[in-house]
Amino acid sequence: MTELALTPSLSVGGEKLLLIAGPCQIESEQHALKIASFLQNAIKDLPINLVYKSSFDKANRTSLSGKRGIGMEQGLRILETVRTKTGLPILTDIHSPDQIGAVAEVVDILQTPAFLCRQTDLLIAVGKSGKPVNVKKGQFLHPADMGHVAEKIASTGNKKIMLCERGSSFGYRDLVVDMRGLVIMKALGYPVVFDATHSVQSLGGADGSSGGSREYIAPLARAAAAVGVDGLFIECHDNPAEAPSDGPSMLPLEQLPTLLNSIARIWTAARS
Repeated sequence: MTELALTPSLSVGGEKLLLIAGPCQIESEQHALKIASFLQNAIKDLPINLVYKSSFDKANRTSLSGKRGIGMEQGLRILETVRTKTGLPILTDIHSPDQIGAVAEVVDILQTPAFLCRQTDLLIAVGKSGKPVNVKKGQFLHPADMGHVAEKIASTGNKKIMLCERGSSFGYRDLVVDMRGLVIMKALGYPVVFDATHSVQSLGGADGSSGGSREYIAPLARAAAAVGVDGLFIECHDNPAEAPSDGPSMLPLEQLPTLLNSIARIWTAARS
């Protein structure tokens, strides 16, 4: 696969690893800017391109009482502020075609959730936006079947597609990662991103919300770097225990710099 330009100043598949990072949900402007600034400092002098990620709505909650987010209007305003003040490209997820127009005006990359990866109307609408898209692989899909998912988007003429591994369902709640899947999806001709945080979730395993085992984030991320992925997706938080969602599967912010240093070394060695 050759290097793919996502925006005039951002590419994937080249000499730098793409890092998509940030908290699961947007909480406040101050919090978003704090984490974005930390991330920028963490990648200094590393072969990494950073994209800031956070969500204004988490529609795929386990229970009705799950915290979904601050909403699209306020969320997009905060993401636009982060983009303006930090200069970072922004990624957020969408759940329905009617959200795409407003979201595409603010963010640089759209993301489709794993549970919705076979929703044809959504994928076509994302493709027609012209924006780069990070497509999460459904927990229920064989990696090779992501070729059909990408084909739906590419049918619009939009070829700025990344395929994102986030684990496969195993048993009733646990997710597992088969590193062969990264190689299989890479053979489809699109950049491959590994989601190291959602891959350690236990779906619905925390009494009405998803649990997780964050101790496996680092080893899985390092393993994916050794396989030679084009990007990593790592949700992180300054206090995961108090996060409104996905706390058990987010990396504590203070652990990120050390992990990124080791990942950069592994990824560089794997490429050589």
